[in-house]
Amino acid sequence: MADRAETEKRNLAEELAAAVRGEVSFAAADRALVTMDASNYRRVPMAVVAPRDAEDVAAALRVCREHAVPVVPRGGGTSIAGQATGVGVVLDFTRHLNRIVSLDPVARTAVVQPGVILDDLRAAAGAHQLTFGPDPSTHSRCTLGGMIGNNSCGSHSVAWGTTADSVRELELLTYGGEQVRVGRGTDRTGAPTGLPPRLRDGVKALVDAELALLRTGYPDLPRRISGYALDALLPEAGTDLARALTGSEGTLGVLTEATVRLVETPAARALAVLGYPDESAAAEAAHTLLPHGPMTVEGMAADLVGSAAGLPKGGAWLFVEMGGASPGEAAARAEALCRAAAADGTTDHALVTDPAGQRALWRIREDASGTATRLTDGSEAWPGWEDCAVPPARLGPYLRDFRALLTQHGLRGTPYGHFGDGCIHIRIDFDLLTAPGIRRFREFSYDLGELVVAHGGSLSGEHGDGQARAELLPKMYGPELVGLFERFKSLWDPAAGLNPGMLVRPARLDENLRFALLPKRPVPVEFGYPHDHGDFSAAVRRCVGVAKCRNTTTGPASADVMCPSFRATGEEQHSTRGRARLLHEMLAGEVITDGWQSPEVRDALDLCLSCKGCRSDCPVGVDMATYKAEFLHHHYEGRLRPAAHYSMGRLPQWLHAAAPLAPALNALARTPLAALGKRLGGIAPERPIPTLATETFTHWWWHRRRTTGAPDSASGRTVVLWPDTFTNHLSPQVGRSAVRVLEAAGLRPLLPPTAPLRTGAAPLPRRHRPLCCGLTYVSTGQLDQARAVMRRTVDVLGPLLQDGRPLIVLEPSCAAALRTDLPELLPDDPRAAHLATSVRTFAQALEELAPDWRPPHLDRPVAGQTHCHQHAVLGDAADRRLRERAGLTGSLTGGCCGLAGNFGFERGHYEVSVSCAEDQLLPAVREATPDTEILADGFSCRTQLEQLGDRPGRHLAEVLAEALGEELGEDDSAGAGGAEG
Repeated sequence: MADRAETEKRNLAEELAAAVRGEVSFAAADRALVTMDASNYRRVPMAVVAPRDAEDVAAALRVCREHAVPVVPRGGGTSIAGQATGVGVVLDFTRHLNRIVSLDPVARTAVVQPGVILDDLRAAAGAHQLTFGPDPSTHSRCTLGGMIGNNSCGSHSVAWGTTADSVRELELLTYGGEQVRVGRGTDRTGAPTGLPPRLRDGVKALVDAELALLRTGYPDLPRRISGYALDALLPEAGTDLARALTGSEGTLGVLTEATVRLVETPAARALAVLGYPDESAAAEAAHTLLPHGPMTVEGMAADLVGSAAGLPKGGAWLFVEMGGASPGEAAARAEALCRAAAADGTTDHALVTDPAGQRALWRIREDASGTATRLTDGSEAWPGWEDCAVPPARLGPYLRDFRALLTQHGLRGTPYGHFGDGCIHIRIDFDLLTAPGIRRFREFSYDLGELVVAHGGSLSGEHGDGQARAELLPKMYGPELVGLFERFKSLWDPAAGLNPGMLVRPARLDENLRFALLPKRPVPVEFGYPHDHGDFSAAVRRCVGVAKCRNTTTGPASADVMCPSFRATGEEQHSTRGRARLLHEMLAGEVITDGWQSPEVRDALDLCLSCKGCRSDCPVGVDMATYKAEFLHHHYEGRLRPAAHYSMGRLPQWLHAAAPLAPALNALARTPLAALGKRLGGIAPERPIPTLATETFTHWWWHRRRTTGAPDSASGRTVVLWPDTFTNHLSPQVGRSAVRVLEAAGLRPLLPPTAPLRTGAAPLPRRHRPLCCGLTYVSTGQLDQARAVMRRTVDVLGPLLQDGRPLIVLEPSCAAALRTDLPELLPDDPRAAHLATSVRTFAQALEELAPDWRPPHLDRPVAGQTHCHQHAVLGDAADRRLRERAGLTGSLTGGCCGLAGNFGFERGHYEVSVSCAEDQLLPAVREATPDTEILADGFSCRTQLEQLGDRPGRHLAEVLAEALGEELGEDDSAGAGGAEG
């Protein structure tokens, strides 16, 4: 039997490869990437096909039909009910079928392929002051095909409706190979147009025979998404077959092209944020605001947003957006709404007209589908009852009953969502890992289904039924109408080849759960994973699939970093979600079977820059840099490592040893022998070798101390300045500049008691092994060595930091390593946690310890990049304030420079490294005016600019020190030396 199955699989692979011009893959990695969407469910497909056009789709369907293999269409994979998973062949439309075919601004329509990203359509339409109305929170990565499949909505549905309201025509292929082009209307016989005879006659006969049921069987509410919308086929509804097929979840036909309606966008918008005492009050008030013509009425409570800045006083809030022909009109309409709402009991309100302020507040709402997966105590929460909808006027009573039902079942969750449409999103702390927990999940689902129906609602108000709710459709529609759904499915797909198990004849809602195969006990790991109770499986489970890492629309003004390798390659395996999926499958052991030795996981992690962007930008805090280090540690344990791990992973050792030979090595790096050295060290041949400092920062420090003497102990507050490897050996001018500025601000910097080897001079009085944050060892997964150097660092710094002295770190990547990696690799050493809390960036130290110091005023614009590790771990608020005080105007870009420590130097990474730099950093620098100061606090960022750009970057400390020297007419090396404390 196994041999026969293997033969059939091989035949299928050969025939698909011969018939389809797009990519066909039966590889474990590609299959693993699509076992899950953003739901609780998991299915393992046989293959993944990326069709190039409709002909490819038809060819794939023909081969699958001949082999009786089911087909699942898939877009961005952000579905929350499981409908983007399947066991047959997955059709991935994101790779090739992703074009906007045409856009007619006069007719206000666009023709799109199913893989078009919503934000790409919105950007194209925006050039004509138009947009596509539905806008789910995943707008930067969800596809039009997926939106049509699920009948997606979004926050503006109170103004512009659901996707079904925006669909004009659909082109589809049935599993049987029939071509269909449907819209609204009938022929002279009353049959829907655009169908082949079999379907035309069958649809007409079905509708004619069931007119009474279709007229009485559907609840009347704006967010009724569940089931097939067969009432759209009624004569009085215009026999709108395109509308009836929207929301069919790929179970009736495979979409190849769609004509959609565009709407005019208001010239200006104002956001009114209304505070209410609690969630119930906000829910009761939401529908009363609809007569004011709002564009959105979104609700959320304090247990979701916490202490988010910019919100008025209250325990719950409604975000109400008003449009207008001018900013004044939009603001006036919003003010009128605020006055009306105040009369009905708001606690406070805020009116936001600034677009940047509006975006900041909307980001809270858009990230909710991720942030809600972790409750305030760190407990995991999951979808499953993500988007029930009730009539808006019933929302208040429904929410109270909903909360009571949660309490009855001992569950917790945080409701939020489209209050104006009566649609609630929630993630609930289901235990989906144990049999009793899964039983509770099932029992609660049945009880909640009855509650929703009792309030006249829909089981789904946005994301479709999928596997999560389809089993309960008889509760909502009754057996007769559900039987009609089955007949409609059989008419379109008699072989049941399209997305089986969804909507009709569904799988049980507690089958195919994605956690079933994960280890029941924590696997042995090196990092502490404090936010996941030391459980690596729980850390990997953080990825729920909302795919913010697949955002392709990050512009030059964005501060986000995640995910640079995906933006460079466009490949799912190089996204944060893709890597998390592969790690999940590695732990499950069904598709990825080699565990820590998996070449599939290794290859996916190879292009991870360890930028840490996901740590802050991912709504659920996936930390792929840490997961990569963990994997590399186990993968190469007891094995020969890549050459780059020995050369760049142990860079602090080599630089320390090379310091006495710096002049000779610099000369050697300019000879043909350098090519041999790079080849042996696993270094990209395109990369010049950075110049070694002929005088290290620590040598300069100790020489200055000996020749100038130590200042009086009362000369200022003592701070510890960290001599990181990059500053010490590669850019000592940054350290010298920092000393100058810190002393000018009245601080007394000292270095830890270390003294590296020096060139051309007698030994210094003290000689210690150099300290290190362990960054290069961590990034290459050499965690035993990382832990050893970290322990030595803690031993030396512990006494220096006991009295509350801050540790100032000039290199952002080193600061991030000391703040996060060090305590997570030394979780049992309380000194490590104390050291981590002592870390300050250069700007943070000046703001905190010298608040009255006035920096020199430079009065010039800036460009450059905030270091990705600083963005992710430390934040740059203090830097922005310091720049403002110094008269440095403008913003730095987000993203990652692409060099990312050892990454951009490693052989095979050069092209991706350059692509990352071209994403934001290099364009921003090229566009800068000649008088613009180019800032880059990270050594990697400065090196990337030096090697790829036309203008060098400098650390902020260098810029300020230069200005101080100009003010005083002195060299930046002047001033008294610090002393050891």
